[in-house]
Amino acid sequence: MMIRITNKENCTGCHACVNICPQECIFMKADTEGFLYPYVNKDLCIDCGSCESVCPVTDVTTNNKPEVYACINKDDSIRLDSSSGGIFTLIAEQVLSNGGIVFGVIFNEDFSAIHSYAETREELEKMRGSKYVQSEIGKTYRKAKDFLDEGRQVLFSGTPCQIAGLNSFLGKVYNNLFTVDIICHGVPSPAVWQEYIAYREKNAGERIKKIAFRRKDEGWKLYSLSFLFQSDKEYIQTLNKDLYMKAFLKNICLRPSCYSCEFKTLNRQSDITLADFWGVQNIMPEMDDDKGTSLILVNSTKGQDIFEKIKNEMKYKETDIGRAVTYNTSAVKSVAYNPKREKFFEELGELSFDKLVKKYCSDSINIRVKRSTKAVIRSALQKTGLLNVVKKSYKA
Repeated sequence: MMIRITNKENCTGCHACVNICPQECIFMKADTEGFLYPYVNKDLCIDCGSCESVCPVTDVTTNNKPEVYACINKDDSIRLDSSSGGIFTLIAEQVLSNGGIVFGVIFNEDFSAIHSYAETREELEKMRGSKYVQSEIGKTYRKAKDFLDEGRQVLFSGTPCQIAGLNSFLGKVYNNLFTVDIICHGVPSPAVWQEYIAYREKNAGERIKKIAFRRKDEGWKLYSLSFLFQSDKEYIQTLNKDLYMKAFLKNICLRPSCYSCEFKTLNRQSDITLADFWGVQNIMPEMDDDKGTSLILVNSTKGQDIFEKIKNEMKYKETDIGRAVTYNTSAVKSVAYNPKREKFFEELGELSFDKLVKKYCSDSINIRVKRSTKAVIRSALQKTGLLNVVKKSYKA
């Protein structure tokens, strides 16, 4: 049987099916919203069923009990150039120092987000920092497998569904593979992102040469989106005022699967999970200077091994998972569906970007919430056997 997408909520766009196909007859094509979905060249398909069996959404189960830390890179220059605490760089440099390869997200020449790999610190710099748009995996799963089979260490970073796609594609455990995922809010449409780039370039009257999503000019908690143009003129605006970030945080331009994500859990398939430690000022204020603090979930023995190797380059403090996710519910809870989403996409490209966002993202929105945040977190902790631990921690 060949893969068929009958419900877009069930496809994360992870590219596992594209990478596994022995006939290379599956290709990804953007729909009207700009999200990539797999299509099959039926003339080449041999009905081997590989594409269906590799889909990670069919089996998301895993079982681990993460150790949780607040972490800060001691090198302030790296931390200020990173989204939160600068820990990804430490992990990646550890792998590079062993002659390894690091896979992550970069911007290409037109500022589309794509997965690529780095073998040097210079190449690694392009992967630093958040990119709030869905990245295209391409054939990087295959490339990672080639390196792994050569015996080289590989670090592969991505969203939880992308890591699940990689693991499913590989089909076995590699001791020389390290995986890092993130606590993900959801992935916006590449088409919406490109519309915003065009809007900014038109307003400025010149081309963009650099983009940074998480500038800390106003601090880590009130981070800013920056566009640097060819003349060195800069547009910079905080997350609560920038048009694109408003749309992103209103959940109006996310992939359909993000509203019912199967991978939001405390039982991660990755070795390490990275996130912002939102609320750290309330939990351990000594770990907050508003320059960025990372929340780290160490999910496996391999994750613990690499944590031990980099811990001397960090300021860190262990915490309990219940308190940590209280302020970052995206760890266990999908975002609420925005009922204006369909209309937003219908008028994308018809209205100017500022008018589009003003029309659909300015007012308060009545959104569907199936369960309260407290109930979702309680359920997740109960399933992982951590509920009693958290109760004892709060009583202490």
